[in-house]
This record gives sequence, structure tokens and C-alpha cells, in this order.
Amino acid sequence: MTIRTLLLTALAMLAFAGNSLLCRAALRDSQIDPASFTALRLFAGALVLWLLLCLRGKSSSNSGSWRGALALFAYATSFSYAYLKLDAGAGALLLFGAVQLSMITWGMLHGERLHRVQTAGMLLAGAGLLVLLLPGTNTPPLSASLLMVLAGAAWGAYSLLGKGTPDSLAATAGNFIRTLPIAVLLCLLTLNTLEWDSAGLSYALLSGGLASGIGYAIWYAALPGLGAIQAASVQLSVPLLTALAGSLLLGEPLTGKLLAAGLAILGGIALVMRLKPST
Repeated sequence: MTIRTLLLTALAMLAFAGNSLLCRAALRDSQIDPASFTALRLFAGALVLWLLLCLRGKSSSNSGSWRGALALFAYATSFSYAYLKLDAGAGALLLFGAVQLSMITWGMLHGERLHRVQTAGMLLAGAGLLVLLLPGTNTPPLSASLLMVLAGAAWGAYSLLGKGTPDSLAATAGNFIRTLPIAVLLCLLTLNTLEWDSAGLSYALLSGGLASGIGYAIWYAALPGLGAIQAASVQLSVPLLTALAGSLLLGEPLTGKLLAAGLAILGGIALVMRLKPST
């Protein structure tokens, strides 16, 4: 791995962690509501990605799909509403675990078979998710947890829909642009609850423009220098980065339960990705 690829990968992982931190900070510390945050994030992401494509000299008008846009919108909306009550670290762990497990399950349902070590990894990761959701003083609220699991499943579906896309950046820009009329509809349906302030507006625009738009562009620039297993494995760092940053920047607790569940989930997924599934 070259220094350039290493640097780009590190920046992309920080951007992915930043999405959770910015969303949690906005919904906890500002007046913005989840629908407004979602709409502004998608708008900022679409704008930045469109500008990047213009600089590259390629239009996004024929890229992406409505199915991809619906999956992206479902992810972004569930993500925002979940972070009303979830800490950044717990939310990122649930999101990441759900993304990976949903994609692995999809592969199994379509003929892929896991080796014994990978099966053990799947069971370990599933046990970690159950530990995180077991009743207790530090258990995340069930409704918010289920919303984040839904967000992860939607992001997994979005990733599967985009698998093999020749121009991932253009497809992502097209999907972001297609979400905008759906986001407007969401705002119209929640018109009586819409509110924001300058802090919330800033968090949403940074999440969409910087952590999502530029973050995805950096990630796509890093991918050619990474193997498939490397690209999947490096994302194991995102929940850990989010939990540490949430503790340092947002004052969120690093509980033993969160750390134990995190080790089980991330360790289990690492075992699954050690070997290529057989067909």
C-alpha cells in the first residue's frame, strides 16, 4: 500500500466517523430536527458531488438509479432519527454491524457458502449485537437501535445495488440528486415539526458536503490502491474511531458493555472477511 493510498484511506475513515459525530452533535446540541438535517445533508452532498463531477467534466444526469436513491434516502432518514437517542459510538457500531451482516446474509442467500471460521465469525458478530441490545442501564433505546439497524440494512442494499458500477462517483452523485424531491416530500409531511438554528444548519451542511460528498470522493480515490479484503477490513476502524471521538469531543461514556459488544461484532466480521466465501 502506497503512502498516498494510506493517507486517502485514513481521511476517508475519518470522514465516515465524522458523519455520526456531526449528526449526533446536531440532534443533541442544536435545534435542528431529523427531517431538516436529512434534507440539508442530502442537498449538500448532492451539490458537492455535482460540483466534483463538473470539475471532472462529466455529467451525472444519466448515472445512478431510483432504486439506489430510495435506499440512500432510507439510510439517511433512519440514520438521522436514530441519532435523536443514540450515542455516536453505539450508533456507528449498530450501523456498521448491520451493513456488514446484511451484505453477508445477502451473499449467503444467493449461493455463497461460508467456511467454519466464517460461520463462527457470523455467530460472534450476531452475539455482539444481542449483547449491545440486552436490557441494562447502558442499553441504547430499542426504537432508536432498530432504526439504526434499518439504516445499516438500507446502506447495505445501496452498496449491493451499486456493486460493479463503472463510475461510482457519478452514480453516487446521481443517487444523491434523485433523493432531493423525496427529501422535500419528507419536509412537507413533517412541516409542523421543522426547525433549525445556525449550529444545526452548519452541522448538516458539513455532514453532507464534507463528510459525505468529499468523504466519498476520497474513498473512491483510495479504492484502486486497496484489495477487496483490505477495503472491507479497514472499515472496521470506523466504529472505534467514532466511539473514541464521541468520548473526547461529545463527552459520551465508553462503557464496558459497548467495548465488549464492539469487540465481538468487529472481531466476528473480521473472521468472516478472512477468507473468500465459496459458491
